[in-house]
Amino acid sequence: MTRGGRIKDRETPERRCIVTGEVQPKAGLIRFVAGPDGEVVPDLAEKLPGRGFWVVADRQALDKAAAKGLFSRGAKARVTAPPELLAIIESGLARRVTDTLSLARKAGLAVAGFEKVKDWLAAGKARVLLQASDGSERGKGKLWTPPGGRWFGCLTASELGLSFGRDHVIHSALAPGGLTDQLIRDASRLTGLRGHDGGAPAGKE
Repeated sequence: MTRGGRIKDRETPERRCIVTGEVQPKAGLIRFVAGPDGEVVPDLAEKLPGRGFWVVADRQALDKAAAKGLFSRGAKARVTAPPELLAIIESGLARRVTDTLSLARKAGLAVAGFEKVKDWLAAGKARVLLQASDGSERGKGKLWTPPGGRWFGCLTASELGLSFGRDHVIHSALAPGGLTDQLIRDASRLTGLRGHDGGAPAGKE
């Protein structure tokens, strides 16, 4: 049982956030290591060697870790955070989401466009609905989150378009599968940094 009285799920890997002190599933945290030059390096794929230290995927928590020297405490060594650290993490997570979505498309596990997405939702084929943060709210409101599935609005229309070889995409849906599980994790972490708010509405699909 955790400190908060929650029953621990032994099948779900957990880590302690160096900012909040809370132990939670590592899917919601970002791993860091100390680079050879003493700079903090985000390990988004969780494969880099060295002592790992973790921070919840939240902009305020990451800012606090850098401002208060908490990365050094986590690394148990003096390390520095580059001023562009949050931008590196955000762009890295966005790239991981778009790359995974592209692989899902090539595997026949993802579609784009209002009508195709609507058909997948109606047929119960979709597990995830992705909609551009800068898409028209009126258009996005005509689709729905898959029952028992997820919705994300953390990518722009141009970012979603990268995965489908288009200038922009507003609506996309993914079927269940390992690639979709990976996308859910990275999109959840990206949402922690970006939220769901976008800019001006993009054009129609």
